[in-house]
Amino acid sequence: MSRFWSSLTHDLKPYVPGEQPRMADLVKLNTNESPLGPSPRALEAIRGEAADTLRLYPDPQASALRAALAAYHHVQPEQVFVGNGSDEVLAHAFAALLKHDAPLLFPDITYSFYPVYCRLFGITYEAVPLDQAMRIRVADYHRPAGALILPNPNAPTGIALSRAEIVTLLEQHPDAPIVIDEAYVDFGAETAIPLVASHRNLLVVQTMSKSRALAGLRVGYAIGDADLIEGLTRVKDSFNSYPLGRPAQAGAIASLEDDAHFQESRARVIEGRERLNRGLIQLGFDVLPSSANFVFARHPAHEGAALATALRQRAVIVRHFSAPRIADYLRISVGTDEQIDRLLSALSDILGRP
Repeated sequence: MSRFWSSLTHDLKPYVPGEQPRMADLVKLNTNESPLGPSPRALEAIRGEAADTLRLYPDPQASALRAALAAYHHVQPEQVFVGNGSDEVLAHAFAALLKHDAPLLFPDITYSFYPVYCRLFGITYEAVPLDQAMRIRVADYHRPAGALILPNPNAPTGIALSRAEIVTLLEQHPDAPIVIDEAYVDFGAETAIPLVASHRNLLVVQTMSKSRALAGLRVGYAIGDADLIEGLTRVKDSFNSYPLGRPAQAGAIASLEDDAHFQESRARVIEGRERLNRGLIQLGFDVLPSSANFVFARHPAHEGAALATALRQRAVIVRHFSAPRIADYLRISVGTDEQIDRLLSALSDILGRP
């Protein structure tokens, strides 16, 4: 600590991202990155921006990208906001929309950045417990609230809500902003974007990091009523008017244009997830039903931390959380077939299975 820190800095407990280790022959299944590459068209567009024009600032409104996203999702450009990854978009949403007198509601087991944002922005919140099956119960949110934020599918469980359940939440809280965080929606869940037209309090956040394999480019976006988007823009322009560089904007647009690559990639990840599920179940794991590009699993006879350590010793990295209720679970990203085989082989060795 430094005596020059502000009181805010002293009190922060920052989010801890998944590590990016440098190990030889590593099987890296800890940060839900795509096992497949980006669209070749996106790579070509990114390379095309490596030119003299980099001396110029990018379009601060990302107008072409917002127009492309609007066309893709069948909304208007003024209903689209873009930012430097969905984490930045979420941060702007917390600041612009989620601080009210009544508490913000979100699940007790969820994306661990949410309480960090609450502490950063001074937002009072209540964590609503998942049920015994690790599911979000919509009925539990039928209580006074200033705002709601829920991931769909939830992370780290991977379990999704239906669009009908989200409608119920919106109807229960017509006067509160509701943010649905859809980082993993493309792997099997129903997007809430069609509900934006009839619910002015709904903001849907998505990312190009997962299903479009552009985690290194940092492109996230939100779709909602134009008034909500204006609130995000006011915060953005009070923080950083140029969040997306020229390569990011060009690459994101090209990715949207290559729908064949997107559909093939997501289908291969879903197929890999089901293959991973089957392998884990055969090894005696309890696996939650995932609609994401990861699975959340535990073995009834082994502690999660011990399994994670033993896997690491075999150059296989997965994500382990020490929080109550989930300390025995491992969150395992879907990898390539070869990576899944390496993981299952390592687990078989650890468990003493033939």
